[in-house]
Amino acid sequence: MLKFLKLFVIILFLNQSSAKADFVKPNSDIKPDEVIKIQLKSLMKNDVPSKDNGIKQTWEFAHPSNQRFTGPLDNFTKMIKGDSYKMLIGHIGHEISEIDNDNKKALYEVIILGPEKKYFKFRWQVEKFLEDGPLKNCWLTTVVSQPIPMGSST
Repeated sequence: MLKFLKLFVIILFLNQSSAKADFVKPNSDIKPDEVIKIQLKSLMKNDVPSKDNGIKQTWEFAHPSNQRFTGPLDNFTKMIKGDSYKMLIGHIGHEISEIDNDNKKALYEVIILGPEKKYFKFRWQVEKFLEDGPLKNCWLTTVVSQPIPMGSST
């Protein structure tokens, strides 16, 4: 029984460690399009491994000026779950196309297929954080446009 309990504790610890390892922190090696991919993949599986983990991951890559505008996290969560952006939660697929990149600011067109099988287009802008500190030279999201409906997949 003691061996089983020890094994259970080890498995539980490993599961919690791997869940935390999936949470990506901004760093200067992450390219601008990768920031958007991280955010979108997280929102696709928002509640994995825990409730609203995808929204928290998305918030992690929001530029501090964006966080001041949309935050705190509770407000950001309400905004993402609201009518304007709820189609990002649990969306089926996405496509990211670069529009412009001057190595300080990059603009992308993002098309998502929402959970109700409707397409939406966004303009997604990321900027390199240039101030000193832990975020220096990290690409972070500054603007996500309102969605433009593009019709249904059916």
